[in-house]
Amino acid sequence: MPADPLPDGKAVVVGAGLAGAEAALVLSAAGIPVDLWEMRPGVSSPAHRTGWFAELVCSNSLGSEEPLSGKGLLKAELRALGSNLVALADRARVPAGKALAVDRELFGRMVTDAVRARPNLRVTEREARSIPDAAVAILACGPLPSDALSSSIRDLLGDEGFYFYDAISPIVDAATIDREAGYFADRYGAGAGEGDYLNLPMTREQYEAFLSALLAARVIPAREFEQERYFEACMPLEALARRGPGTLLFGPMRPVGLADPRTGRTPHAVVQLRKENAAGTMYNLVGFQTKLAYPEQERVFSLIPGLSRAKFLRYGSVHRNSFLDARRHLHPWLECRRRPGLFFAGQITGVEGYVESIASGFVAGVSAAAAVRGREPPVFPHASMIGALHRHITTPGPGGGQPMNANFGLLPEPPPGRKRERKARQAAAALSAIEEFRRSVFKFDPLCVT
Repeated sequence: MPADPLPDGKAVVVGAGLAGAEAALVLSAAGIPVDLWEMRPGVSSPAHRTGWFAELVCSNSLGSEEPLSGKGLLKAELRALGSNLVALADRARVPAGKALAVDRELFGRMVTDAVRARPNLRVTEREARSIPDAAVAILACGPLPSDALSSSIRDLLGDEGFYFYDAISPIVDAATIDREAGYFADRYGAGAGEGDYLNLPMTREQYEAFLSALLAARVIPAREFEQERYFEACMPLEALARRGPGTLLFGPMRPVGLADPRTGRTPHAVVQLRKENAAGTMYNLVGFQTKLAYPEQERVFSLIPGLSRAKFLRYGSVHRNSFLDARRHLHPWLECRRRPGLFFAGQITGVEGYVESIASGFVAGVSAAAAVRGREPPVFPHASMIGALHRHITTPGPGGGQPMNANFGLLPEPPPGRKRERKARQAAAALSAIEEFRRSVFKFDPLCVT
């Protein structure tokens, strides 16, 4: 049953990452005063490098824009609903073929400015060492909460939860890349112009030498108390390579659709580099997340044609990402079952990916706004990608929980037909459901960035 509106009529949000910033802006747009706690830059995490809000610590890509891909549909739904961070990402985009990639520093600065500009949104540099004592609060503390906050969450939930590892790809100085060794192209010519990716082709001999060095290279060992449990989409390069000599050729080094325009032939393997910023001074090694020791990264990756003299601006690394068992502890609207008024958002809920984190922040923000006003939180339609994703992570089931990203397998099964036709029907139904949800449920415009 709906409760009475809260006398103070405000909410506390912990964390100004992707989920926290989105949630805070949604609440602000609803006319609800927000106290946003962010510990950086005073206190940082092992993964962060700056004090900007919504810092992207892994890739600078928010995934495919293809409407028949999970991430593409999710972004389309968020745009239809008025997501603030997706709107800012659109403004900070850099060329990336069919993907939405951003200049990460520009994006972080734009999000920070947007949050600080809201008159009813107060930002406090404060480390949350326990769950806030507030009637309505959103914990968007990211996948790396402090030991003290983690302990407070465990005390509330009564268990340790689960965790997995997230891996970061290296970034190299564009000026140190030998571009004569490669060519610009998008897979199957999907991009605009000469191509958004710099492709470094390899012969069979070069690939085999690289693979041998990669498998022999020293990795940073896991700490004694840690159990390696990688999410499949973040599998380190060397872990993939250990599955078989051809595994990388079907993954990050897949050459299909990338014929070399200089020869007209498809190379044996390809390493793709993507712009890290709008100026094109930095490039990301796509799919090359790794746990190799830093000197080993320089030694092994220098075997890639064009990178023999590359200067690494950021090495690949691996950090532990924690997440709770949302199946037992959260409602689909991301409210804690054990403590009404407490919501979780971001990767700590078990969603995996940048856009998925933004979506969870959107859901938590809308739900918390309802709680402040004493209303029942809306449940996003199951036919939508947003609704299906959050229904999945919060539905009880057997076995251990696993992080989940947006994919069409989460959506209701469409009528029989060819795969692409089925997906098209699912996407159309999802967007139609979101439009109906927006018209019938929303009482305010969540988009408040200017």
